[in-house]
Amino acid sequence: MHVLFMAPNFPANQRFFVRALHQIGAKVTGIGDTPVEYLDSELKSWLHGYEHIPSMANEGALIDCVRKIQRREWVDRLECTVEAIMTPTAKARAACTIPGLTPEQVNLCRDKFVMKQFLRSRGIPCARNAEVETVDDAVRFVKEVGYPVIVKPRDGAGASGTTKVENDTELKQALAEAGLGARPAKVTMEEFISGHEGFYDTLTVNGEVVFEAVCHYYPNVLEAMRTRWINPYVITTNRVDAPGYSELKHMGRRVIHELGLHTSPTHMEWFFGAKGLAFSEIGARPPGVRFWDLYCWANDMDLYLEWAKALVQRQARPRPSRRFSASLLSLRPNQDGRIQGYTGLEEVQREVGECIGEVHLPAIGSRTADVGAGYMGHAWMHLRHPDYDECRKVTEYVARTVRVWAG
Repeated sequence: MHVLFMAPNFPANQRFFVRALHQIGAKVTGIGDTPVEYLDSELKSWLHGYEHIPSMANEGALIDCVRKIQRREWVDRLECTVEAIMTPTAKARAACTIPGLTPEQVNLCRDKFVMKQFLRSRGIPCARNAEVETVDDAVRFVKEVGYPVIVKPRDGAGASGTTKVENDTELKQALAEAGLGARPAKVTMEEFISGHEGFYDTLTVNGEVVFEAVCHYYPNVLEAMRTRWINPYVITTNRVDAPGYSELKHMGRRVIHELGLHTSPTHMEWFFGAKGLAFSEIGARPPGVRFWDLYCWANDMDLYLEWAKALVQRQARPRPSRRFSASLLSLRPNQDGRIQGYTGLEEVQREVGECIGEVHLPAIGSRTADVGAGYMGHAWMHLRHPDYDECRKVTEYVARTVRVWAG
């Protein structure tokens, strides 16, 4: 099988998809905006070929590139695992008659307004939302649902560009930042659902969920991305079969079925609070921040290889060990500036070193990232423990103990 793979070298774990396809015998041609001379030798050894395009968001250039490859040799699949380029990839598939996610499916998984309207009409519990193009639209929605509300881009990923609004002053500011009034713009507004937030990920093959993972945010994403002193973390549980997750897994399968996601990774955000379980959003892709790496480490498995088998062999049978719960802990600097040093590392290594996996510590003297840079935008650690509650305790302990100092 010949697979065209978008952006094989960035983000960092993209190479693992290429490695897995190569490992099971597929020919992989990469398409990316990085010149071929900047690819490392290991990645090049896994590639059958590589095509450079100036911008992966340029639909016309991508379609021309794919057709150029098709004139040279047969192409079976065109695959993309990066949210920002899902749409041009789907349009290139359609233009070049390559099987896979259609533009309509990708739009349903990216446009927050259309997504929730579609799923709500099929009985999936979602927050009330509205498409907003003018300030008057926004004011009408607030009168209908009351404060607080959420303002977010229609095709954003995660919490990117998302703002919680609690009064008229904040609403005016959020709408101005979104460009409403200054130029034509479309954003989604939602009622704010108070509760615990997490995500549900799958590898779905031929319409069947063959791997699933349940994860929890501590604290919820909006608070985590906007509060400097918090060292937030995300934890995946090894108690996936606990009765309390049955409703979530059932809802996740319903969403996948309604969207017609046949063979694809999925990443679904959810809330649980006073109003019960509610769907937040879904992407037809793996989760961000290299979370598949954490699943592999926690479950003694190679999920990238299972994904490759799903594409090439039309079947995959992952056998996750569920030996560990595991967390990704983000460690933020105390202020903006340049990294001056770290404290607490020796203590946590001494006390819980057996729980620590991969660690990223920006070099002394490097410039700090913005507070909302994301879970891997700063220093970070992977941690794991056989017991979920103990994993949380270990993660909380490290979050309290390790400090990143900047000045």
